[in-house]
Amino acid sequence: MSHTDEFRIKPGSEVNLAKIDPAYHGEYQNEDAANNELQKYAERLNELQALMYAENKHALLIVLQAMDGGGKDGTIRHVMSAMNPQGCSVVGFKVPTEEELAHEFLWRVHQRTPRKGHIAVFNRSHYEDVLVVRVHNLVPRRVWEKRYNEINAFERQLTNSGMTIVKFFLHIDQDEQLRRFGDRLDEPDKQWKISEADYAEREFWDDYQQAYMDALSKCNFNYAPWYIIPANHKWYRNLVISQILVETLENLKLHYPEPATDLAKIRKLYHTEVAEASGKTVPEQIHEVRNGKKEKKKKKKKKDK
Repeated sequence: MSHTDEFRIKPGSEVNLAKIDPAYHGEYQNEDAANNELQKYAERLNELQALMYAENKHALLIVLQAMDGGGKDGTIRHVMSAMNPQGCSVVGFKVPTEEELAHEFLWRVHQRTPRKGHIAVFNRSHYEDVLVVRVHNLVPRRVWEKRYNEINAFERQLTNSGMTIVKFFLHIDQDEQLRRFGDRLDEPDKQWKISEADYAEREFWDDYQQAYMDALSKCNFNYAPWYIIPANHKWYRNLVISQILVETLENLKLHYPEPATDLAKIRKLYHTEVAEASGKTVPEQIHEVRNGKKEKKKKKKKKDK
């Protein structure tokens, strides 16, 4: 079965995270068994991004959500590294600034959505306004409850404009989260991430799980689907997300646009006729010009001495 079908939430269904095994790894027994396939998806993802960039008709928004330590940064580093940075951006939504709080909650998000031909990855997103805001009572219930419909309308507006949206919830369990926090203590390049606040947030685990289940259930439509990714095994997480992204882009039927100029004319004018007149191919002529410039530089240096 395609991972796209396997982990996509069926619209209208009620999500129960307790019934989904975060340690699931399909038919793959270990990382080595998945690496070859992962490499193929990475290469294909690079090809598809180049097509989308050239065609300049579609945009792709990738939303990553997870509990602390869930692997958002790792997903970006391992999966998105296959993409050309020229057509891809990563946006991390942290605590809103004073300016952002002065606007409605979607204002700061809308400004960072990808333009046509580009891919944007949201490391956390507008869903924080029905997650942490809800868990810590930062706004009244009547406020955050309305936001589900506002998010749905926002995402519908984006897809109507030609944007494709895929949303991933990276599902880990409490024990795996604590293990990853502990690993950071022994890894100098990750120690900067350590925060007592992350440990304090573990007390609200059940509240966050309920908030996620409601968001995943209420904001899941065919035009902007959610995928629940078993993420205890990082390598399996990367494999699944890579496959889903490849299939998503392939479904867009991307192709390179037709040339904007007459190629036969260009070939004849700048390649064929020039080569015939000089008796040398264009690459040979370029080589001669470059060598000539080098010789001039050498003579100038000698003269200056």
